[in-house]
Amino acid sequence: MDIQASRKTKFIFITGGVLSSLGKGLAAASIGALLESRGMTVTFQKLDPYINVDPGTMNPFQHGEVYVTDDGAETDLDMGHYERYTKAVMGRINNYTSGRIYYSVIMKERRGEYLGGTVQMIPHITDEIKRSVMQLDGMADVAIVEIGGTVGDIEGLPFIEAIRQLRGDLGRDYSLFIHLTLVPFIKTAGEIKTKPTQHSVKELLAAGIQPDILICRTETPLDAGVKKKIALFCNIEPEAVFTAVDVDNIYELPLRLHEEGADHRILQKLGIWTGAPNIAPWQDLVRRSKSPSRSVTIGITGKYVELKEAYKSLHEALIHGGLACDAKVHLRYIAADDLEGSGSVNELADCDGILVPGGFGSRGTEGKIRAIQHARESKVPFFGICLGMQLAVVEFARNVAGLEGADSVELNPATAHPVIYLMKEWYDFRSGRTETRDERSDMGGTLRLGAYPCVLQANSFAHAAYAQSEISERHRHRYEFNTLYRERLEQAGLIVSGSSPDGSLVEIVELGGHPWFLGCQFHPEFKSKPMLPHPLFRAFIAAALAHQL
Repeated sequence: MDIQASRKTKFIFITGGVLSSLGKGLAAASIGALLESRGMTVTFQKLDPYINVDPGTMNPFQHGEVYVTDDGAETDLDMGHYERYTKAVMGRINNYTSGRIYYSVIMKERRGEYLGGTVQMIPHITDEIKRSVMQLDGMADVAIVEIGGTVGDIEGLPFIEAIRQLRGDLGRDYSLFIHLTLVPFIKTAGEIKTKPTQHSVKELLAAGIQPDILICRTETPLDAGVKKKIALFCNIEPEAVFTAVDVDNIYELPLRLHEEGADHRILQKLGIWTGAPNIAPWQDLVRRSKSPSRSVTIGITGKYVELKEAYKSLHEALIHGGLACDAKVHLRYIAADDLEGSGSVNELADCDGILVPGGFGSRGTEGKIRAIQHARESKVPFFGICLGMQLAVVEFARNVAGLEGADSVELNPATAHPVIYLMKEWYDFRSGRTETRDERSDMGGTLRLGAYPCVLQANSFAHAAYAQSEISERHRHRYEFNTLYRERLEQAGLIVSGSSPDGSLVEIVELGGHPWFLGCQFHPEFKSKPMLPHPLFRAFIAAALAHQL
């Protein structure tokens, strides 16, 4: 494949070694933030080695959160880091998996596009990866491409080979390799060990890639001697070895990398000149996060509470809401299963606010409904997101509107009162066409995904939070509010404060006579940033603080 680069975009490729979960996504996002602070534009891409076409059908326990973009792509959670740290807007072209790459190649083979040739890993798979990467060319000053997994994993080899080839295609002035590795501190010996890093770089060298910069994840700062040793064995300059010390607050990472001089070295390697960075906003953010004047406890009643990565964006959005209110947010994750049956809701008693997040399936739903009932009856600020909003409708229908046995057809297909149902046809305002689905559609194909417009009702919690009448938010759900029950539920006191422009889709519900009770069909957490907290999370935390008084 011949690469015709525009020479408008320079590429940074980030790989990881030793073990997974070192924080490549946060490192990539932090580098992007530092480049933006110098006036540059950035974009990102994550290349994931797993065979799934996308993470949409993967269990959150295995993969963590599924992040949704405006254009409806179900992507890796690192897309959230990229958007939270920078102005970049992610979409379908910013996340590719092995499955998606292979699927594209197989479809081309079936259409005869390879003219009867033998389809092979090299060049066909690697060329497809290179085409995917080069879609970013011309979109920004710098494109930061993260390779998922760990160097040496068999499934990641085609991606490593593809970026090796791209170095030759782009040239050294337009490409840079950064390797993130682990330098463990062995407490019993009282020593920092560089051997894992040496082996990781050796693995990378065996694949034909010489890293230009090393970022070393460690518990303690690396002194000049250790950096010199790493540089010697890894064949790079000591000035290109940087420490990424564990931080208490993830928003400190851009500052720590800047203090190490990582951004300066990256620009030097790429031959880019910029002015001094403006890191004052990040300094102010970290300062405010470390010295809040108040604190608040939020109870999160969910299904995947054992793995916090399953609620990554939600966790961060609540922290952002606290920052907007000068408050530290203590998150209390409560397994919904524990609230079912005759179980007690005492765990919720000292929570200043209760949040029920999204999810799929029936497990724990009755526990979530008990939490919602407690919030409604005890006048505790409540925030329901996606399934949380649907269950708030179910709870209200059962216990206030007198619809005995009301339920979602997802949970009880035979319910006498399907207040939440599978909507089989709706108008997509993005594409300008009518979408259809049914129970036989592919699991991923039955979801309403991506950004949709919503019109807000005046004098509502939602309107007060957003301070505007029309919004756009991201969705990821299969079932909808059944509008056949809207009039009856409204007569009982439910307020529909947000709906689609044509009124066919209910997006937000509220309760009157309650300090703050709101459920939304969309996922507002996907659009919250530390320096621009989402209006609903800001309003929810403010209501929880007011509940303390």
